[in-house]
Amino acid sequence: MSSSSGPMGEFDLIERFFKTGTASNPSLSLGIGDDCALIKPILGEEIAITSDMLVEGRHFFAGADAEQLGRKALAVNLSDLAAMGAKPLGFTLAISLPAVDTKWLEAFSRGLFALANPFACPLIGGDTTAGPLTLSITAIGSIPTGKAIRRSGAKMDDDVWVSGTLGDARLALAALRQEINLPDQDLKSIEHRMHQPSPRVELGIQLREIASSALDISDGLLGDLMHILRQSQVDAEIILEQLPKSATLLKQSKAIQHQFAASGGDDYELCFTAPSTNRDAILNISKALQLPLTRIGRIKPMKNNEVQIHLVGEDGKFMDSTNTAALLKSFDHFAK
Repeated sequence: MSSSSGPMGEFDLIERFFKTGTASNPSLSLGIGDDCALIKPILGEEIAITSDMLVEGRHFFAGADAEQLGRKALAVNLSDLAAMGAKPLGFTLAISLPAVDTKWLEAFSRGLFALANPFACPLIGGDTTAGPLTLSITAIGSIPTGKAIRRSGAKMDDDVWVSGTLGDARLALAALRQEINLPDQDLKSIEHRMHQPSPRVELGIQLREIASSALDISDGLLGDLMHILRQSQVDAEIILEQLPKSATLLKQSKAIQHQFAASGGDDYELCFTAPSTNRDAILNISKALQLPLTRIGRIKPMKNNEVQIHLVGEDGKFMDSTNTAALLKSFDHFAK
């Protein structure tokens, strides 16, 4: 990243790139520009808060497109709010920059606000400093009291559902790393899944009265599902062939299809559980939102002291542990 020709201080940077152009929200009493933002408590609602950090070389390639990066940095946080059924209220941004590059900042802020504005989710504060390129966002949302969709609510015989399709972000990453030879047209059809995920905010809101538990899929479906199982103290039975996949992923071998859909990560879809009596309501939500919602398994009672995912293979039989270990492994932010 090259620096701009003229010096620009921290407050100049904030004023030029981040103070204007952001959406407003009626719950906000005071926004960016003071020591603190002020949010008016909403009668009968709770506040949801989440933070995510993106580090260059760890979460995105060096030299990544700035506009796409701005959008993704916020999207991964809104996805967390969506998983709990929260409506966005605003967000803060802390950013470390190796140099002040005006073109990069213009593109980054454009991508950031392109996602923030449709959700009426204003930037309400943050910090800037010099250092390795690092983006940290804290998003704030609201939920009617007692209606948050927690990870601890899964019950025996609940269905397990996922939104959208799985594995395309991992497939795009494999192609960009040259691990897989993917035709240009196929890469173009899925690359947005890696660079510009769509937070399922409206889905989360619609699921408040329907889902018993939920989370967003960031580190891989099965690894993330384990968080629901541990919090709820239940097992799950998942049918691999029912994991929803795009036409592009379906061109790959069965091994790659299963690996990427089950544990690829960066999908930012919602995985949720719900009683079987809610199937029609879920399908109606799917139709209304024009978003595929796919039933992939069900919740089962714990068989052992540790929760487990029991995978059903192509032959309709349960897979043994030697064949499931890799599928159950999720992304580790500290792994080398």
